[in-house]
Amino acid sequence: MKNTNSRQLARTWPYTRYKSFEASLRKAAEQWFSERGCEPHPRMGYCLARHDLWPMNLICEDVADYIRQEQERHLGEDSFPLHKYLHHGLSSQAMAFNLIGPLIVRNDLEPLKIAIERLGVEWPGGDVEAVFEHDDRSVFNEDNGQPTSIDIILSGSCNSLFIEAKLVEREFGGCSVFAGGDCEGRNPYPDRLGECYLHHIGRKYWQRLEELGFSEAALANGAICPFANYYQFFREAMFAFAKQGTFILLHDARNPAFLRSTDDGMAHGGLWPFLYEAIPQNLRHRVGRLTIQMVVEAIQESGGHEDWIGDFKKKYGLQ
Repeated sequence: MKNTNSRQLARTWPYTRYKSFEASLRKAAEQWFSERGCEPHPRMGYCLARHDLWPMNLICEDVADYIRQEQERHLGEDSFPLHKYLHHGLSSQAMAFNLIGPLIVRNDLEPLKIAIERLGVEWPGGDVEAVFEHDDRSVFNEDNGQPTSIDIILSGSCNSLFIEAKLVEREFGGCSVFAGGDCEGRNPYPDRLGECYLHHIGRKYWQRLEELGFSEAALANGAICPFANYYQFFREAMFAFAKQGTFILLHDARNPAFLRSTDDGMAHGGLWPFLYEAIPQNLRHRVGRLTIQMVVEAIQESGGHEDWIGDFKKKYGLQ
């Protein structure tokens, strides 16, 4: 039998590799900026030269105006956080502004409603309001620092929807204490909570985890702390459940980090199915996975946003 080296074996891997996905989006973003005469970063054509140029990363001027107004409205309160890399062509916040922003500004959430209901998720009742960057410090007693913030919230008379948007991210963010070298990543639950710095300063992450039933999951009972690598996922899911709402991941169907598929379209893994197993059985009906492509399809079917949806597809390589 002929020996096969690692390079040859790599070519037989049945899954799309992340690098090829990211490269395709970088190429699309660079072309989009170039065609519009934007000032690019000197070494990264898919990123604008400076953060203050972020409005050039948005497709619709009325959406950029709306974001500025939201910033001004939040002055004196918790600030409306513009992400550090909002000027980056692959920014997930910019993507959310570009995809959902026009629906908010033009008061037409119907395409989003259709896309979400196709998941089997109940749309909020009554008059529905959509806002970006929602937080509530009381949920986890986050009395200082940056609180847990949800990218998009849709609220009505019942069943608010809490949406986390991902574009080229490879992960849900991990714990900064662990990343900062102040924790070895050992799971302190349930008997060593005093070893957790966040618990020590009064954060209620572990209390919420137990109240909501996450403590029964294998991931919460392993040797490694579930927050070490999946801190953002647990915070946001628990935030939604504590507010009696539904947690939805909005992601690019092509990103193999969240759902890994073979060329035949069959899903065989990824972060989402793995972390879904950590959701308590009685709460699994209150989570959903929505792709950018599903929302684009519903918008196109509506026929009401032809002035910008084509640009969105071009900007993100969905042509």
